[in-house]
Amino acid sequence: MRELLIDFITTLDGYASGDGWPGWWGLEGPEYLAWLGEQPLVTYLMGANTYRLMSSFAGGEPPAGTAAIEAEEEASLDDLTRAPKVVFSASLEEPLTWANTTLVRGDAVQAVRAMKAEGSGILSTLGSISLCRSLLKAGLVDRFRVVVFPVITGATGAERIYDGYPDVALDMVSTRTFDGRIQLLEGVPRLLAGPPGVNKNP
Repeated sequence: MRELLIDFITTLDGYASGDGWPGWWGLEGPEYLAWLGEQPLVTYLMGANTYRLMSSFAGGEPPAGTAAIEAEEEASLDDLTRAPKVVFSASLEEPLTWANTTLVRGDAVQAVRAMKAEGSGILSTLGSISLCRSLLKAGLVDRFRVVVFPVITGATGAERIYDGYPDVALDMVSTRTFDGRIQLLEGVPRLLAGPPGVNKNP
C-alpha cells in the first residue's frame, strides 16, 4: 500500500506564494536545502495549473511577471524533472513536454485511490491546492507536511492554502527547525465533524 503525503511550503499566514517575492521567500538556507536533497524518491501528483507553471520553469521559460529562479531552485527543478509525475487534467494535451510525466484524465480521487492500492513507495502532492483539498476530504491522505517560512504576506500573498478545508486535527509525528528560522510540521490528519468537545446532538 502506497503512502500519500500532502506537502506544502507556506508563509506564516497560510499563503503558497507572494507577488514579487523570490522562491522560498528568499529565506532558504543550507540546512533546509540539504534536507531537500535527502528526500526519498517519490511520485509527484499535481493539477494542470501546477503542471503548466512548473514545466515552464523546468523548460527555462518562466511565466511573465514571475521572479527569476535561483541556482538552488534550478537544482530542485532538475530533481523534479527526473522524478515520476502524474498530472490530472481534462484540458492538457499529449504529448506532455515535461519528462517523466503521465497524464490522467479521469477523476483524480478515484485514480489516487487506485494508485495507493498498487505497489509501494510514496505519493506526494506538488502544489495543487484544490487537488490536495479533494484528496484530504476523501480520506486518502496519510501524512500532512508543512514547511513554514517566517514571513507574513498580508499585502502580497497569493494562493491561500486552507480556504475550503474541513476542520482537521493533526497528530504530530515530526517537527524541526532549519537554519534557525524555517519550521517543519508533520502530522497524521484526522477530519473533524466540528471543534473538539462540541456536542453536535444535544
